[in-house]
Amino acid sequence: MFNAKAALLRSQVFAKEFGLQAPILLAPMAGATPPSLSIAVANGGGMGACGVLMMTPDQIASWVHQMRSGSNGAFQLNTWVPDPKPERDREREAEICQFLNKWGPEVPDAAADAPFPDFDSQCDAILKAGPAVVSSIMGLYPAELVAQLKVRKIKWFATVTTVSEALEAEKAGADVIIAQGMEAGGHRGAFVASQASNMIGLFSLLPAVVDAVEVPVIATGGIGDDRGIAASLILGASGVQIGTGFLRAPEASIASAWSDAIGRAAPEDTVASRVFSGRLGRSLRTEYTNAATSPLAPDPAPYPIQRNLTQAMREEAVASNDLPKMQAWAGQSGRLAQAIPAKEIVNKLWNGAQFILKN
Repeated sequence: MFNAKAALLRSQVFAKEFGLQAPILLAPMAGATPPSLSIAVANGGGMGACGVLMMTPDQIASWVHQMRSGSNGAFQLNTWVPDPKPERDREREAEICQFLNKWGPEVPDAAADAPFPDFDSQCDAILKAGPAVVSSIMGLYPAELVAQLKVRKIKWFATVTTVSEALEAEKAGADVIIAQGMEAGGHRGAFVASQASNMIGLFSLLPAVVDAVEVPVIATGGIGDDRGIAASLILGASGVQIGTGFLRAPEASIASAWSDAIGRAAPEDTVASRVFSGRLGRSLRTEYTNAATSPLAPDPAPYPIQRNLTQAMREEAVASNDLPKMQAWAGQSGRLAQAIPAKEIVNKLWNGAQFILKN
């Protein structure tokens, strides 16, 4: 049933299963989920998170140690399912480098070939850490890994962007589906990179996924206040996952220019593009995104080549607090994000959502 009483009960059952006081999950934003933020969310009754995409096994172990030292709350570890090896176009890469040299430090000759952490080693580190939850994005975990998760009683939350992906994930053994609407900040979680531009809004996607699968569904994308949480639960979600809504918390420690800009951003002040990583992602509109998406700019290289090529620019922008060149991920509800401690955000959002559902 999809009424307020049933919605509240469903969320409470989900929260109890995972040891939460509030059915609010921190989005596992790679590079923006320091232990301090997850500790604060977990101590507020929600679920912490870490996006381990660029982390080595030792770094994963260190993050988990810090998390557990600061909280006995639940958390999820997330990494990307690797894309197929990208096709290289050296001539286009040279054009991209020439373009990027106008925006930041000169791109090193070997930048495109920068190595990435090994996926299998990351998975081994995740299993060794033994979190309550692991989550996937950009595809489905291999059957061998899923089997090991089941043996260890680690729950698998699979991020999807379409109904067909949700059905695939459920068939593959996902315990929970995370339905990601196109409003979400950061990368689009489509299984196939070329299909990421299939932009479905959360409140169209969510009820369709809920109707299609038997497992619980978490809503994510553009949820920034108690109204969004209550609406998601009414539409059948068992909980919500929030990313941008926590980025202005002091525990997130992001660049001040980025944090301030999120607080000013209207929905139309964000843009989905491939100009930072080669994978479609939603960020704030900046001078760089405007220039890089113009007809005069070279087409981005595939992931992770584009990511490697833009790394020097992105790092310098953060170091100098230079928003125009910054990879400033943000969802369409950024203006709702509050610059208050993350624990207070969890409590305020969940108390408000409960009030809405009870009245």
